[in-house]
Amino acid sequence: MIFTQKLENAWSSSGSLLTVGLDPDTQRFPAELQGRPDAIFEFCRSIVDVTAPYSCAVKPQIAYFSAHRAEDQLEELCAYILTHHPELPIILDAKRGDIGSTAEQYAREAFERYQADAVTVNPYMGFDSLQPYLEWKSKGVIVLCRTSNEGGSDLQFLEDAEGTPLYLKVASLVAERWNTNGQCGLVVGATFPDEIAKVRARVGDMPLLVPGIGAQGGDIPATVRAGANAQGNGMMINSSRAILYASSGDDWREAAAQAARATRDAINAVPRGQTPC
Repeated sequence: MIFTQKLENAWSSSGSLLTVGLDPDTQRFPAELQGRPDAIFEFCRSIVDVTAPYSCAVKPQIAYFSAHRAEDQLEELCAYILTHHPELPIILDAKRGDIGSTAEQYAREAFERYQADAVTVNPYMGFDSLQPYLEWKSKGVIVLCRTSNEGGSDLQFLEDAEGTPLYLKVASLVAERWNTNGQCGLVVGATFPDEIAKVRARVGDMPLLVPGIGAQGGDIPATVRAGANAQGNGMMINSSRAILYASSGDDWREAAAQAARATRDAINAVPRGQTPC
């Protein structure tokens, strides 16, 4: 199954636009996992198990694994998700961007080693740096467009001769020239709902990965109203820390499930053309 089909099925079957970001910070792990060599895997596995009923995708952030030399635990986690939650797309948050020969290896890393359904990439070096990912026609390629961090404006708001800001130039390039296999999506931060609306107008029904709610303070109603597509879905709205660390006590699993359910319900409560349910 290609990424876009899997994502459409996940929206429909889960009734959710929530993506759970897996950013395992070992210093914030519950006491029962402290000191365990497999702590990162066990923490993320438990989070996926308890939040799967309320989410449409999971997004492991590769740096949180590689910084602890835990790439093997990321491999094991991805294999576990494919076996036990095959309906959940795995979005590897890697934000890769390099010359074509190197990008080929990054694509193999994402799609062979980790078996991800999609990967985030950086378009700064242009089309030839993205082309190796696009050759994996069943996989998703999610391009950074308007990021949720404040400093993103330093470059993303630079205008061309016609007055078009860079982030909208990226949106247009992806939608009109690069998305030849219908496998692309864009990263657009929830902290900038006006820009989400402008990107949506540029790209039609293309999937948007939307970080920035939860700990980053993005407004859920404004995000959903700005980013929902004509079918009432079209978004993977990511929350990480607010779900992962909802509790540091013995109830951390239950607290994560409750936070995921509450976030899904808050998203679904926003009126739009059609609901994802």
